[in-house]
Amino acid sequence: MPLPKAELHLHIEGTLEPELAFALAARNGVTLPYADTDALREAYRFEDLQSFLDLYYGLMAVLRTEADFEELADAYLARAAAQGVRHAEIFFDPQAHTARGVDIGTVVEGLGRALDRARERHGVTTRLILCFLRDQSAESALETLEAAKPHLHRITGVGLDSAEVGHPPRKFAAVYEAAAALGLRRVAHAGEEGPADYVREALDVLGVERVDHGLRCVEDADLVARLVRDRVPLTLCPLSNVRLRAVDTLEEHPLPRMMDAGLLCTVNSDDPAYFGGYAEDNFAAVRQALGLGEERLRELARNSFEAAFLDDDEALRAAYLAEVEAYVFP
Repeated sequence: MPLPKAELHLHIEGTLEPELAFALAARNGVTLPYADTDALREAYRFEDLQSFLDLYYGLMAVLRTEADFEELADAYLARAAAQGVRHAEIFFDPQAHTARGVDIGTVVEGLGRALDRARERHGVTTRLILCFLRDQSAESALETLEAAKPHLHRITGVGLDSAEVGHPPRKFAAVYEAAAALGLRRVAHAGEEGPADYVREALDVLGVERVDHGLRCVEDADLVARLVRDRVPLTLCPLSNVRLRAVDTLEEHPLPRMMDAGLLCTVNSDDPAYFGGYAEDNFAAVRQALGLGEERLRELARNSFEAAFLDDDEALRAAYLAEVEAYVFP
């Protein structure tokens, strides 16, 4: 069994494996522009974030019904459990679906059916986080939050994802203020392709409790000191960073020096069907490429549970942390 861990940066649409994409396409009468699953996997060669997003959004056409979203989430949870994930906080992009005529209720209720039985079926506890697409308008984000209100019993928090450059966090100040008033937790992608200043804006303007990616904080010593002082978690995604050219090679990833600086780093898979690895695959990759020892890996796992939105169940958090401490590496 792999090291127990929480996964805090996972886009459910990014878990759509080619085999499931073709199965759903057949079920829903969707024609994919690829001859077979091998051809689709070959398409998973990205030059940058935007080239990935073009394929990512195109493949969502196969997701139409509650059953589709339920099957997608259940497939992820099975894979995650096999990779040692004990708790998963799952992002979803409602605007990418409503733009195709799929109602937000279809998405949330379909995902929710899989999440409702995740602990019993897979031994994984879950939270659901609604993400706004930052390359869409602030007005669209507010409309999405309004549409989500009947489903807030299933939603723990809000996030911000998609193309970062040119879309600073302050663009979404109003919707984050509204989300806070509803009692929703707040996270945001910042400092992946965008500058370190986007991380500071996410903290100061959006009031985020976690920073997704946050890689470029290392360019600003004052920001690093603040993140360390305030114990702000960073949800890093090493294999994603390499595939999207945020870093050239895994051996050059700044994770070790970020940990040395005292940053609360976690390791996650982001969009694992596209980036070649789920949670434990990322742990194994950084262990090999960066020479992380067992105590460093245990620290990453410990951080993941500390950073999880488990405030309503501190006993569960404590139980997961105990599993990490008791784990014996093979």
